[in-house]
Amino acid sequence: MEVRARAPGKIILSGEHAVVHGSTAIAASIDLYTQVTLQKLSDSENGEGLLKLQLKDMGLEFLWSITRIKERLRDLSTPLPSQPMACSSECTESIAALVEEQNIPEAKVGLASGVLAFLWLYISIQGLKPATVVVTSDLPLGSGLGSSASFCVALCGALLAQSDVTTLDLSPQGWLTFGESELELVNKWAFEGEKIIHGKPSGIDNTVSTFGNMIMFKLGKLTCIKSGMPLRMLITNTKVGRNTKALVAGVSERASRHPDAMSAVFSAVDYISKEFSTIIQSPVHDDLSVIEKEEKIEELMEMNQGLLQSMGVSHASIETVLRTTLKYKLSSKLTGAGGGGCVLTFLPALLSATVVDKVIAELKSCGFECLIAGIGVKGLEICFGGSS
Repeated sequence: MEVRARAPGKIILSGEHAVVHGSTAIAASIDLYTQVTLQKLSDSENGEGLLKLQLKDMGLEFLWSITRIKERLRDLSTPLPSQPMACSSECTESIAALVEEQNIPEAKVGLASGVLAFLWLYISIQGLKPATVVVTSDLPLGSGLGSSASFCVALCGALLAQSDVTTLDLSPQGWLTFGESELELVNKWAFEGEKIIHGKPSGIDNTVSTFGNMIMFKLGKLTCIKSGMPLRMLITNTKVGRNTKALVAGVSERASRHPDAMSAVFSAVDYISKEFSTIIQSPVHDDLSVIEKEEKIEELMEMNQGLLQSMGVSHASIETVLRTTLKYKLSSKLTGAGGGGCVLTFLPALLSATVVDKVIAELKSCGFECLIAGIGVKGLEICFGGSS
């Protein structure tokens, strides 16, 4: 039986950085996905009993014999699929040795933590069974669009769909969804994978990817919200790498130097996120109300970007995107950590395709990568056999 799972990436619509200081932020799923295909094989089909991981987009394949994995993990106990738990330091060491044996190319060495997370999640949920796992993704790596979380969620979804702890009706064609409690289980496992990759993730990325739609979060509390109107964004990847930890620290240092001024900035961001939430959740009655809402969203994005600039997290590449989109009277803001990374540009419903094409052409001429995404889509979905 072959199973496919897909999980969306994410953007931060408003509130990044300020959320660390107690403000409200809003994250949303986007219709750019990581897809994982899992094909379990018997020893006779698989030959030696191999576990294969193929990262299609990168042209990489990793192979482990089940015998070798057993040797490495002989003295270690793995959890039950129904009881997610962290990978112990001993287990991390043993699995890291299995990853090192793969001789990952120097240029792709950043993938090692993702491969480690794959092995831990696979062994924990499926046990020591031969299989081929193929991964493809629409999401650029390390750009703040939640690529690692969507990988962990899609992987856990595929693994759990072929385990005894979830129940899905195999008869319908097309994409299926788990029930609420099963999604919670996927989310907990995906969070353990994210911890292996990132150390101390917030859990926001995997939650958005698992459940989809939008999430409002403040002081560690997550609330799922649904949009009452279709939203589309142009996402521009500046391809400028950034150090998230250093950017977060920089905002905190500025806040300690100017406590009253920065407190007002964080408070303003909180109000922007709350107003954003109210606008996108309220129902749309006609085209006029859509246009009114879109104008408010554009203004809120501009205000949020101005506040992010005052926090010191913009960058020359981000300013280039802002200037370019402003020429076409479009509103943009950075998303995520800033200092490079990605920029969101709001695309109103009645905006002509010609204008969008012109904007994209100009941004690409600057060396940027452009993606168009629908906002607030479904979360994890599963598909069996050849249907899609």
